[in-house]
Amino acid sequence: MPFQDKTIKCRDCGNDFVWTASEQEFYQQKGFDNPPARCPSCRAARKQQRFGGQQGRKMYDVVCAKCGKPTQVPFQPKGDKPVYCSDCFRQMKGR
Repeated sequence: MPFQDKTIKCRDCGNDFVWTASEQEFYQQKGFDNPPARCPSCRAARKQQRFGGQQGRKMYDVVCAKCGKPTQVPFQPKGDKPVYCSDCFRQMKGR
């Protein structure tokens, strides 16, 4: 059965966010059983708190041009080139 976008309420900020079909497929491929409990912004903030980030470097939320997974990059995309998550970037670099 194909995945369908789902709306989820963030446990931290209470805002609704969409868990896309491609994200659900990614979760299944990685073996994750539970949907995300936090929106992408709250996940990024929590990650920053827990791991300290990259010495204050500003990160930008993007969606991978290949797999559709939300990710963060340390540069502001200009929109003229595709942006990839680290997994897809590694796969393409290995060609």
